[in-house]
Amino acid sequence: MMAAELYRRWLDELWNGDLDRLAEAARTLVTEDFVGHWPGNPGLAQGPDQLADIVRQGRGMIEGSTFEPAVGPVVQDGLVAARWVGRGHYQGRPVTFHGHDLMRLDGDRFAEYWVIAEDPTA
Repeated sequence: MMAAELYRRWLDELWNGDLDRLAEAARTLVTEDFVGHWPGNPGLAQGPDQLADIVRQGRGMIEGSTFEPAVGPVVQDGLVAARWVGRGHYQGRPVTFHGHDLMRLDGDRFAEYWVIAEDPTA
């Protein structure tokens, strides 16, 4: 599978997909030894199940959240980079926020993830 398509699936299936299928989606998108890094929380997610739990929590904060690519994905030397825009509602008011993803590939799945994002609740 091409890295750009894998990133599109990352957004479509994990961040925009069915909440009841997050664990299943994560297992097809990331390696068993996957590590996800969030600002101030390096190594927050260890493996696909923890990733699914963190995504579920994040999506639960923003009602009706959707994510779409704004720039990229750009693929080079086993890395995938993209900028995205998220939209939804926080405490009844509409919010729009942006972030950057950097992913390291291992074969046909992501093995490591770094994200920098605006705080949609600010």
